[in-house]
Amino acid sequence: MKAIASFTFCTALVGLGVGSVAADDKSLTIGTNNWSENIAVSHLWQQLLEERGYDITLTTTGKSIIFSGLAQRDIDISLEVWLPHGDAQYLEPYQDRIDVHGTWYNGAQDELVVPAYLSDINTMADLKANAERFVYQGKPTIMGIESGSAIAGETDTAIERYDLPFRQLNSSSPAMLASLEEAYRKEAPIAVTLWQPHWAYAEYDLKAIEDPEEAYGGGDDIKWMSKAGFAEEHPEVTGILNGWHMSHAELSDLMLTIEDVGNPEEGVRRWVEDHPALIDQWLGDDDGVDA
Repeated sequence: MKAIASFTFCTALVGLGVGSVAADDKSLTIGTNNWSENIAVSHLWQQLLEERGYDITLTTTGKSIIFSGLAQRDIDISLEVWLPHGDAQYLEPYQDRIDVHGTWYNGAQDELVVPAYLSDINTMADLKANAERFVYQGKPTIMGIESGSAIAGETDTAIERYDLPFRQLNSSSPAMLASLEEAYRKEAPIAVTLWQPHWAYAEYDLKAIEDPEEAYGGGDDIKWMSKAGFAEEHPEVTGILNGWHMSHAELSDLMLTIEDVGNPEEGVRRWVEDHPALIDQWLGDDDGVDA
């Protein structure tokens, strides 16, 4: 996974102001995080909107800071908010200063995942009974991502709720994926936190551990969000993004293209070239094709 080129966010917030954005309504800042689907769709809409004359800046930072940036009007839009469960904790303090818009992906889900070759590990009870097989640095370990992410908190809940003798090792999405790749190559036991949509489900044969207590929530839809009043200030962008929808296959294909190319800008460019009818549909240039 390749990180988005970025600048120091705290410094950027000082330089950004409502007045500077209002002076040019074609200049927009998209708040992003370093998740593969967020990288993919942020670069996708950067390219598509720039083709329509917009000046788009991608600002990458932690998820919680994206919400505060939207509330403070230092960020115009962000393309990924999981509701009603995953990101509710981040949205709640700013509900009167952030507008949530249309759903563009249905059926998102956080999960605790193991490779399918672990045929005897299917439930939390199986995981608990086989904890010694998942030892890393002396302790049974679940490989997690950033500590501030929703899935990190859900994993802590799962460990407590199912009385798992595991620790969660928080690092980053790329580090977790590197651990998964290494273990998969060796057919070694590993448990990782993962979410759908993600290209890893197409790259590897994986399965989710059964979660009857719904420690990882009951599934979400992915919506886009903006600073308050954005729809009135930018009706064209709002209309376009509200008409945008991606299937699991479409989003997985976009993410895999980026992963294979190794560069978000080039991966998006190639994918857009291969899907002209879909792009025209999103942009309202489809001559009557139903969205």
